[in-house]
Amino acid sequence: MRGAVLTPGDQGFDVGCSGFQTAYRHRPSVLVRVAAAEDVAAAVRYAADRELPLAVQATGHGLTVPTDGGVLIDTSALTGATVDPATRTARVAAGTRVGDVVDAATRYGLAPLNGSSTDVGTVGYVLGGGLGLLAREFGYAADHVRSFDVVTPDGRTRRVTPDTEPELFWALRGGGGTLAVVTAMEIGLVAVSNLYGGELVFDTARVPHLLDVYREWIRVLPRELTSSVSLLSYPDVPAVPVALRGRHVTHVRIAFHGDPRKGAELVAPLRAAGPTLSDSVAVMPYTECGSIYHDPPWPHAYLGTNHMLREFGPQVVQAVREAAHPDAPGRQVIDIRHLGGALTDPPDVPNAVGHRDAHCLVRVLSPLADTSEDQARAAHRKLEDALAPWRVGRFLNFVYGGHPDGGTEGTAHDVWEPADRLRLARLKARLDPADLLRCTLTPSAPTAVTR
Repeated sequence: MRGAVLTPGDQGFDVGCSGFQTAYRHRPSVLVRVAAAEDVAAAVRYAADRELPLAVQATGHGLTVPTDGGVLIDTSALTGATVDPATRTARVAAGTRVGDVVDAATRYGLAPLNGSSTDVGTVGYVLGGGLGLLAREFGYAADHVRSFDVVTPDGRTRRVTPDTEPELFWALRGGGGTLAVVTAMEIGLVAVSNLYGGELVFDTARVPHLLDVYREWIRVLPRELTSSVSLLSYPDVPAVPVALRGRHVTHVRIAFHGDPRKGAELVAPLRAAGPTLSDSVAVMPYTECGSIYHDPPWPHAYLGTNHMLREFGPQVVQAVREAAHPDAPGRQVIDIRHLGGALTDPPDVPNAVGHRDAHCLVRVLSPLADTSEDQARAAHRKLEDALAPWRVGRFLNFVYGGHPDGGTEGTAHDVWEPADRLRLARLKARLDPADLLRCTLTPSAPTAVTR
């Protein structure tokens, strides 16, 4: 081993087991802080020989099922992104954060298909599908993967491409991390160096009709504009900017790839909807793309899930308003992401990302600093029931908040299309019959179907 092998009580063990999500954590018997791909293979073989549960963590943003008493592989030291501008690709090591890939790519006028936060691990984001800032123009990040270097649960290293391992290549893109440990991957980049982007912030009480404006506005948008709207209540504390303290606020986030003048024309109906508390929508270099959502960079406790919907009609708007209301039980941040466009297109090489017919995604997140887990789960179930008539499923990247007993927020049955879930389950049974890899939702097969 080139890296460190730690057990409870060793210096660095507790730090290595912690991550961005602080409400739940892994409690392994062995922590392996890998320094090379060979370390990953050794750790997997160790777990396989002893039939120990195995989990992988880079940043700890998407922790869903904590692993107790097993082996935790910490890939955070495996970093680096090497860009080939001629092929518009980047080779990304397992622990590399999105921001590092952005920095490497933008030197050549290129960009990855990253999401709202530049602090997350790139590999985990892509394995879950990857819903990016420019998703309506370019599709899911998983659609643009060229290859993976992995270690399968039998301890073997494999190079996974559409030609060498077509079934595993299909599954890894959108199937999560339950089939193999990724040590590196090659992804496609896009020719984007600047955006017309930012956010419009409204006092919800002064512009109560904004969701209705947004619902009509997204009906006619070109693919080049990807947007979202979120509602949340800010506490009246000094840490919050003065303009937002104690307010119930609606944020509209904009990312437009095209002529800024055209972008300003497209955004004009939102600006005309009412007075803003702030307006940061302007031309920006892609290196500043993280400022559009300015997701919090500090670790904290949260519980969240999401619902992919076939439409965003008046009844959905009303359900969202009620769930996000300041007086609603269980503090919730509601985020509606506009889908469609290239997200509906089948990728050149098929993958496991499903529900491509969804029109929007409603993401609900409950910070647990001032809300109990029971309150949060009850509030989430209430919103899920209200949205049930329009739900088509969930998106893997935004299902998080695990139980120590291995349960998750919701179940895996609606993350994938039924046929894809069965296909993933069969591959899981073949590659990992002992169910060693348990760090993400596992695609269980229907009991009525025999393998």
